[in-house]
Amino acid sequence: TVSAVLDDHHHGAAPLSVWLPAGLGAQEALIESDPKRFFRPPYVGPSGWVGVVLDTRPDWSQVAWLVEQAYRQVAHPRLVAMLGPGGKR
Repeated sequence: TVSAVLDDHHHGAAPLSVWLPAGLGAQEALIESDPKRFFRPPYVGPSGWVGVVLDTRPDWSQVAWLVEQAYRQVAHPRLVAMLGPGGKR
């Protein structure tokens, strides 16, 4: 199961970004909150994934939190349990 995809300008994509599965409603909320930082990626965007632009000085603690949340979405519950509680940011 994939929890993150790095897009390093594949097929001429403009931003260096990471694509992450997001929880219900999270994609829309993130894009609405900062459309220069978040976007609906091609192919997987309709499934709720969110793109996070990385080449414009992102908040790395936010990126780390989003990556962890993406992993929690797709990982086996036994693996998620090993992470401990996943509180909200």
